[in-house]
Amino acid sequence: MNDFDVLINELIDFRDARNWKQFHNSKDLALAISIEAAELNELFLWKSIEESEKVNINKIKEELADIFAFCFLLAEKHSLNVKDIVLEKIRKNNEKYPVEKSSNSAKKYNEL
Repeated sequence: MNDFDVLINELIDFRDARNWKQFHNSKDLALAISIEAAELNELFLWKSIEESEKVNINKIKEELADIFAFCFLLAEKHSLNVKDIVLEKIRKNNEKYPVEKSSNSAKKYNEL
């Protein structure tokens, strides 16, 4: 069992002990991810770059944990292997953003 499986099993045990699976449809899990991401963004709102680097790390950890939890639950719901889908996306991004064109650039792939 890999680390992702351990996390997903813990999340499922937590969810199932509370009978929350009924609320975890794809739409609501996706909305939850977005809402938690907004809460992470809120930690940095109206702060300078310097101030944003000093945001309370415990608050960042809490929001990231919420985001990851809902992402893992959505992946599990659709029988997606987290490691596989992330590695696949990295491979695709390697094609879209070759080093020789994208190094030191924040341009989107279609602007390189």
